[in-house]
Amino acid sequence: MAKEVWRFIDSGQCSPAYNMALDEALLEWHSEGKIPPTIRFYGWDPPTLSVGYFQKVEKEINMEAVKKYGLGFVRRPTGGRGVLHDMELTYSVIVSEEHPEMPKTVTEAYRVISEGILEGFKNLGLDAYFAIPRTEEEKQGLKNPRSAVCFDAPSWYELVVEGRKVAGSAQTRQKGVILQHGSILLDLNEDMLFDLFKYSNERVRERMQKAFKNKAVAANELRDKPVTIDEARVAFKEGFEKGLDIELQEYFLTEEETEYVEKLAKEKYESDDWNFKR
Repeated sequence: MAKEVWRFIDSGQCSPAYNMALDEALLEWHSEGKIPPTIRFYGWDPPTLSVGYFQKVEKEINMEAVKKYGLGFVRRPTGGRGVLHDMELTYSVIVSEEHPEMPKTVTEAYRVISEGILEGFKNLGLDAYFAIPRTEEEKQGLKNPRSAVCFDAPSWYELVVEGRKVAGSAQTRQKGVILQHGSILLDLNEDMLFDLFKYSNERVRERMQKAFKNKAVAANELRDKPVTIDEARVAFKEGFEKGLDIELQEYFLTEEETEYVEKLAKEKYESDDWNFKR
């Protein structure tokens, strides 16, 4: 039987505002029936700190450090915590809630979509698996994260290798469409990451950073031979095709579509009203 064909967009390195605007535009276009389900890969220029929709910037983020490192800054339309987008492959998946393969619950849909990432890690020779909180304490920990750092703890069906988190994802549902996007870490500047957040004192930071080493890891720490971004693209594109049992067909935005995304980026995701609204 022929596989379902989804659209594949590799938009390369883009500005933080453009990246979030394109994800939103794809969600909108899919809800209007203009485009099929879509998977997109992208990078960030400049490297960027993104914060979750509900995060309080003034309370949690050290904006002076963001400026010192010359990073971009943007608020995502999805929940979750702060993510440093630097040496990574970022992906987004846009698919209708009514798609026959998509479970109704957020966590189960998350697992189905993440099968693509799981297969991608296998293509890189890494033995990834899903973290499922088993104890009551672990389940409670998901509801009350103690840290503003995204990679600090695995959540439901988060992908881990050797017990440590290797990919972080977030999901939103709007207009009957699921948007899931996330980071596949290739390398990580841990000191820079921890400089970007506020702590009650230095001891708290040290404790959190030490604990973080046991909870998260970048792919290249687990491989003898570092993976390039191009290798990662191939591995995860094939991973999504296998994991979701689909065929991906490359697509490039039209001039009109690009103009729409650029307008949305400027009016919404570049604005302080959006980025600092909490």
